Amino acid sequence: MKTITTHTQVFTFAELSESAQEKAIQNLCDINMNYEWWDSTYDDAETAGLKLTAFDLDRNRHAEGKFITSARECAESIIGNHGDACETFKTAQAFLKDWRKLEDSYNHDQEMPLHIEHGLQDLEAEFLKSILEDYSIILQKEYEYLTSREAVEETIEANDYHFTENGELA
Repeated sequence: MKTITTHTQVFTFAELSESAQEKAIQNLCDINMNYEWWDSTYDDAETAGLKLTAFDLDRNRHAEGKFITSARECAESIIGNHGDACETFKTAQAFLKDWRKLEDSYNHDQEMPLHIEHGLQDLEAEFLKSILEDYSIILQKEYEYLTSREAVEETIEANDYHFTENGELA
């Protein structure tokens, strides 16, 4: 029996040539997708009172879900926990403004008129549609970032990966 030992010279990402770095990026373009990357967004929505159940990205970008609290409670949670520059905050703020306006339009000592009740239901349905759109955009942006060159490079460097001279993972 014969044993042959070979030695391979390995490089950090920064030590690679530009073309080898490009090859490494191409080979590892989905490195940040090897787990359920959407979990934190799903958790955020659930904390706000919205259960995300499915989503799709790119041309058919959308999210599906339902309220697990009332629409008003969900909006109030978003207002309390999301920054005012966030689209979900703006959507929740607009919903609450319209909700209060409609709710204030009837005498609370009497039974709620049917047209007000239907108006509130329509408002809730529109809020659900809008907030799901906001979350689909959040998911799309997260995906685009995680698959970007910048994020792939950060993962490579954070994990101290080494490569062969041609950019193959060692």
